[in-house]
Amino acid sequence: MTTLSPERQNADLLAGRGHIGDLPRPGTIDGTVNLPPDERAPLVLNNRSFHEITEIVCGYAENPLGKWWLPLLGMAATLVGVLQLMIGYLIITGVGVWGLTNQVDWAWDITNFVFWIGIGHAGTLISAILCLLKQKWRTAVNRSAEAMTIFAVICAGIFPGIHVGRIWFAWMLFPIPNSNWIWPNFRSPLLWDVFAVSTYATVSVLFWYMGMIPDFATLRDRADAEWRKGRRSIGLFFRAYVLGFLSLGWRMSSRHWHRYEKAYVLLAGVSTPLVLSVHSIVSFDFATSVLPGWHTTIFPPYFVAGAVFGGFAMVLLLLIPARELLPNFKDLLTIRHLENMSKILLVTGWMVGFAYMMEFFIAWYGGNEYEWSVFINNRVTPLWVDPHNGAPYWWAYWTMISCNVISPNLFWFRKMRQNPVTIWIVAMFVTVGMWFERFVIIVTSLHRSFLPGEWHMFHPTIVDILTFVGSCGLFLTLFLLFMRFLPVFPIAEIKAVTPQADPHGHHDDHAEGGH
Repeated sequence: MTTLSPERQNADLLAGRGHIGDLPRPGTIDGTVNLPPDERAPLVLNNRSFHEITEIVCGYAENPLGKWWLPLLGMAATLVGVLQLMIGYLIITGVGVWGLTNQVDWAWDITNFVFWIGIGHAGTLISAILCLLKQKWRTAVNRSAEAMTIFAVICAGIFPGIHVGRIWFAWMLFPIPNSNWIWPNFRSPLLWDVFAVSTYATVSVLFWYMGMIPDFATLRDRADAEWRKGRRSIGLFFRAYVLGFLSLGWRMSSRHWHRYEKAYVLLAGVSTPLVLSVHSIVSFDFATSVLPGWHTTIFPPYFVAGAVFGGFAMVLLLLIPARELLPNFKDLLTIRHLENMSKILLVTGWMVGFAYMMEFFIAWYGGNEYEWSVFINNRVTPLWVDPHNGAPYWWAYWTMISCNVISPNLFWFRKMRQNPVTIWIVAMFVTVGMWFERFVIIVTSLHRSFLPGEWHMFHPTIVDILTFVGSCGLFLTLFLLFMRFLPVFPIAEIKAVTPQADPHGHHDDHAEGGH
């Protein structure tokens, strides 16, 4: 530890009395967050050359990731098996195996649907919006975040499909002409969900795939080079053939790069409004009803802010362990990246907290006693404070407040924003809190309706719980397969933010023979 103050260090550096590489750095700081104010933080550490970046990123997709990967994949795949069993049991038996009642006919399944849709939002936000804003730090996290979007939308799509009960009639959600002239109700927000989510999934897949085409070509060329060197195996041939098909004839020509960049920016422009529109439409499922607790105009911005908040938390939840487990990952995903995302969590956490407060204000200002009762008697007041009129689900509400509003405030402190363990713990709290947010909105509004005689509690069954756990296993399985077989970072974009990409910088890659 140095005894000099940061100001003194900066003064010495600016006066030419030292070099930043010579200064000791405390704790987990990797050198990207304590630079002098006149220096840009490096987005790639250890002065990696173009060749080294290619070797690092392609190495993740070409070689085993480590001894931890297969057991973890086995555990996640087991949970996928549990999910399949629960869905099969549901189809054979009916939705009576869930804890639904006549009053609480939306509960666990729709909570999970909205939760997973929210998780899927940060990927497109990081890639599309930050791309349009020309934020270079996105390059370290955008590929993983886009993958997370796809996998979360897959998990989300399961729940409305099985919620309909007769899953073999799920095709009737789509406006497909049929001989009976039976059409979906176009005025139903549930049908808007079908269009919004399917459009979002389609554009997200195209955006994700478009970004990977140059990397597929690099992996194809490397597989082809190995084949020509004499390392001939069925696996290598299969890899080269599949990658050649996925790379769409990419030859690294300037014409290809020009068209690629045009198409990528175009897709980013299309994706950006989708981030705002999809969760707004999901919020209409609730806002267009007349049920107290749902019938409010604040839901669209409230849901969008919450989705971004929960999505960024999931990105951190996935990438911080990957940063520890994969070699050289820390060179490409630095403390600076984690600190930037922590700041976004802090800002969106305050936006979510503001939305929680506005709900109370609207209920009070509107003068609707049923609305006010939902917030006071169904959510806030603990039973030990008022045993007769208290909220049975008060614990869920206060868990939500603790996780979503209180825990991100740790990021006011710089040391907390720069500590990966603290960031991961807060991200875990936020993820839990965002699930409880959806549970609170849905269940507390439904279990006590206008007539006290219709009041019922909701208790999840073991089928409910295992179905959700199984969906988490599906999400983790898909993400582990992504890390093993696809490029985790955009190779060309990572190279573009290195000093070597500067036309006025030094170039020594030719000597190393890499591209």
